[in-house]
Amino acid sequence: MAHAEQAVSEAASAPSESGAGSQLTPRQILTAMSGLMIAMLLAQLDNMIVAPALPTIVGDLGGLNHLSWVVTAYILASTIATPIWGKLGDLFGHKLTFMTSIVLFLIGSALCGVSQDMTQLILFRAFQGIGAGGLIVGIMSVIGMLLSPRERGKYIGVMMAVMPAAMIAGPLIGGFITDHASWRWAFYVNIPLGIISLFVIWSTLHLTHEQKGDDKVAVDWAGAAVLTVWVTALILAITWGGNQYAWGSVQILGLEVITVVGLVAFLLVERRATHPIIGLHLFGIRNFSLATAMGFVAGFAMFGAITFLPQFQQFVQGQSATSSGLLLMPMMLSAVVFSIGGGQLISRTGHYKAFPILGTALLGTGLALFSTMGLDTPTGVTALYMVVLGAGMGCLMQTTNLIAQNSVELRDLGSATGTSTFVRNLGGSLGVAALGAIYAHHVTTSLSGSGVGKISVESTTSLTPAALQSLPPAVQDVFRSAVADGTQAIFFWAALVTVFGFVASWFVRQVPLRTSNAPVDPGKGTGNDPVEAAEAVEGMAV
Repeated sequence: MAHAEQAVSEAASAPSESGAGSQLTPRQILTAMSGLMIAMLLAQLDNMIVAPALPTIVGDLGGLNHLSWVVTAYILASTIATPIWGKLGDLFGHKLTFMTSIVLFLIGSALCGVSQDMTQLILFRAFQGIGAGGLIVGIMSVIGMLLSPRERGKYIGVMMAVMPAAMIAGPLIGGFITDHASWRWAFYVNIPLGIISLFVIWSTLHLTHEQKGDDKVAVDWAGAAVLTVWVTALILAITWGGNQYAWGSVQILGLEVITVVGLVAFLLVERRATHPIIGLHLFGIRNFSLATAMGFVAGFAMFGAITFLPQFQQFVQGQSATSSGLLLMPMMLSAVVFSIGGGQLISRTGHYKAFPILGTALLGTGLALFSTMGLDTPTGVTALYMVVLGAGMGCLMQTTNLIAQNSVELRDLGSATGTSTFVRNLGGSLGVAALGAIYAHHVTTSLSGSGVGKISVESTTSLTPAALQSLPPAVQDVFRSAVADGTQAIFFWAALVTVFGFVASWFVRQVPLRTSNAPVDPGKGTGNDPVEAAEAVEGMAV
């Protein structure tokens, strides 16, 4: 068995001249990745720039009761489009589909900028979201084609550096545009960045792509249609539930029924499709399923909990909106450091199994520490907790995607990347909804038992920190205590959910990382395919 493992490991690590990464020098790779960095900046900046401009948009276009749809339409469209873009990349080439998604995103940005009423803006935001759905999955798929899994850690830090830059620049740019220019420039600002990204990608990014064996490519439009139905119902249910409608209302229950029926229908359609949007066979691969499950758990816990952290910083610790954004920097910098360091170690050693275990442990620990925060918790202590949480994020963000991509054949790279990204986004959406309901329950309970006036849970979204200062001191104290109770509860439950990811991480199998992106010949095998290598090991063991 030991000799078999050694032989397979050596075969999987053998260099190949046909790999994309081996044909390019480090300088050529960095030049090509510069276009991806700009596209990543587009994806990260958009909502951060648009958010500060929303009050001004409402004042200009009207339609306050439809304001939430400006965000919901974008999220809904981008979530649905993500797996579809991934599959189209497998069918027609990742460079072509990635550039197409950027073009659609830019057209949507321009249309949003010329909107004359709220209805137009919502429709154009949905169109923009369709393009946005292809940005992240396109970036990850192109990197997967450009670099072999073994090489990726050397360069991934360049992409990770975009995240803290967006965290700092987004709110500042959005605030500056809102104060000194028209809100329309919150959308127009995407256009010059996107044009530069398109030019760099077109001129420097050269990927080899082998078409599937069919003479005529059959796009799974039926699967895409059914996917749209059940995901739309799910997103609307978790967005409206507890807000516009009660969770037990006919509207929400109806959406839940549509979600379940639509999901079952989608699975049946995908089983029969020639080129399914989400290949169900991928979930038969152990490491892919585990990596996707960890991505769901991480999305649920991270995005769900972090969404409410600014509430604690602003209402309890007294920070401004801008300061609360900047105070997230310890978490982001920690995530970057651990992602870069982990990537370098994985590239040098080829071993990655420890990183999801360490990542889920640190993520859970960070969330548990946040659950201990109270009225007297100083900002410095919160920053230390963020470092721990960021370390967990850094160990997980790159590694789960790496494991998922390394688990599948190159021809399924886009579908696998789109599916894992889609599941992680769903986890984040469900996390925000579920933890938001827990937060609302605890805040409502605390306020209803205080006996200091008619303050309801709506105050957490409609009452600003500045307005809180105008209330009587007794009311301020009760309100801060209620917010602290709510944030403690959501971090506790988020930490509990992370336990499932921690358990799953122990079952990840150490499959040799590809050192080449050479296509695998199903008839002959190359010895460089990790799935093939793992099956060979198991066969020899038997």
